[in-house]
Amino acid sequence: MSYVEAGAPSDARRARRRRALITLGLVALMLFFAFWYAYSYYRAGDHQRTAAKPVCTTATAAPRPADVTVNVYNATTRDGLAKKTAAEVRKRGFLVATVSNDPLQKKVTGTAEVRYGPSGKKDAALVLQLVKGAKGVQDARNDSSVDLVLGARYKALAPPVKQAPTSTATTKGATATKPATATPSTGC
Repeated sequence: MSYVEAGAPSDARRARRRRALITLGLVALMLFFAFWYAYSYYRAGDHQRTAAKPVCTTATAAPRPADVTVNVYNATTRDGLAKKTAAEVRKRGFLVATVSNDPLQKKVTGTAEVRYGPSGKKDAALVLQLVKGAKGVQDARNDSSVDLVLGARYKALAPPVKQAPTSTATTKGATATKPATATPSTGC
């Protein structure tokens, strides 16, 4: 009787299974690391998008009177008050658009009200300097125009604000003007 060796084919089968399991294990391990690598890039990109971006603040120059549009309104019973004041406001360099009685017909008991929208806040600060005791009132307008509404206690515009001269340094009687230096750019 001839015996077929049962060990040889089963050993070969076991070796093939072992190689297949090792190969599948290596492929699974490689897929795991590939997904982990891709996920780390995904998370890093997501983190960069949600990270706080540095706020770049640049010093903006204060508005000049020539850049500010002012509507002059009279909220009193004095005739010609808005017209006279508008002429003085023009002399100060402001652009005057409308001269009329107060369209809101509001009673202004103080010296004046300066009405402005969100985009005219800086311009309103400049107009507020025109009348001592004027009160700023923000409204919902969309443009940057500013209303100067003259009230019952209004007498005249405040004296013009003098601009600060360029700094000077004296050396043994000689005056030298220092030029203004520019602020270094921060790349904003």
